[in-house]
Amino acid sequence: MRARRVLLTLLGAVLLATSAMTGQALAQQRTVDYHQWASARGFAQGHADGVRAEGDRIAFAKPTGSRDYEGHRYESANWTSPRYSPGVSADQIVTSWNARTPKGTWLEVGLRVTGTDGRTGGWYSMGRWASGDTDIKRTSVKDQSDAVGSVDTDTFSAADGVRVGSYQLRVSLYRAAGTTAKPSVSLLGAMASAVPPRFEVPPSKPGVARGVELQVPRYSQDVHKGDFPQYDGGGEAWCSPTSTEMVVEYWGHRPSPAEMRWIPRPHQDPTVDYAARYTYDTAYQGTGNWSFNAAYAGRYGLSAHVTRLTSLNELERYVRAGVPVITSQSFLESELPGAGYGTAGHLMVVIGFTGNGDVIANDPASPNDKAVRHVYPRHAFENIWLRTKRHDADGKLASGSGGTAYIYTPKGWSIP
Repeated sequence: MRARRVLLTLLGAVLLATSAMTGQALAQQRTVDYHQWASARGFAQGHADGVRAEGDRIAFAKPTGSRDYEGHRYESANWTSPRYSPGVSADQIVTSWNARTPKGTWLEVGLRVTGTDGRTGGWYSMGRWASGDTDIKRTSVKDQSDAVGSVDTDTFSAADGVRVGSYQLRVSLYRAAGTTAKPSVSLLGAMASAVPPRFEVPPSKPGVARGVELQVPRYSQDVHKGDFPQYDGGGEAWCSPTSTEMVVEYWGHRPSPAEMRWIPRPHQDPTVDYAARYTYDTAYQGTGNWSFNAAYAGRYGLSAHVTRLTSLNELERYVRAGVPVITSQSFLESELPGAGYGTAGHLMVVIGFTGNGDVIANDPASPNDKAVRHVYPRHAFENIWLRTKRHDADGKLASGSGGTAYIYTPKGWSIP
């Protein structure tokens, strides 16, 4: 299921901080730090250059610069975060943003990293994005690297021997010159991680979500095989937007009939075609950009971000609270009983757990919508999701997602 490229192999041994897990007496090593700015108080901590607070958002207020891009001239304004030191000595960072980009506007998210050795890299572009696709081509940026690290589509990876000491985020808002349009941002965040290299993950015991199953809409990616080649042609390429659309609709949102007029009739599950178009990354030539999927969910007023989770116990807390979680995994057919396929990278939605703790997933790699619900053995699922190293069908060393997850919730939601 090729909607997501294989991750870069996680680098070397890492220095890990420790923290106590909420509600447990045992401490465990911290490997993930997700931090965001998503409130008036949070945005007040950063530097505003032509933007101003409007409620819990920052919006374009006045131009402080300009830029020529794709044959058009744009005025610009910026917000830059304070320097943030994550609670882990990370080797990877993935950014997230939720924004509104009216017609004639777009944004670019930047990341600057300082290593634990004091070296600071340049500003990496983590994506040029608009909710639509008529003003600019939504795109990641290729060929970005320096002595501190490099960017592969949506993921910053530290250079050999470098660990993240701190980072800054910057969002540049653009509008067509001479207009009064106001692009705005409600969330800007980053997941920094230091997941240790591992082929096997110790199994967790069934936890608080045993017997819970959320009623999430079921959509198959396979019924879209051959759809819209300009957006990578459906089928295995669309697992990420198909999973994203399932969760967006679980929360009661979907594109309107007017927004989907470009989709021929009759057409099965047109909202999935819509999600694929509006998560498509021109440079990557696919719909599997993690940050772009979260940004698509954010269009509907959801709080959406990409992170990594550390166990099924942690994921169970979300499900128990009514939140389905989208997970990224790769595996051989033999490694996930009941799947009936193998994949170098695939997204599915965890919607619940059986009474004995096995995973209930809406797996879009199914022949039709009715067949999307699957039950997968707990430890097999947890291992293929959390590991960072594996062997592919040819016996060659490959990488795993290390627990990557999309978290989409209503604004203001938190785990009880």
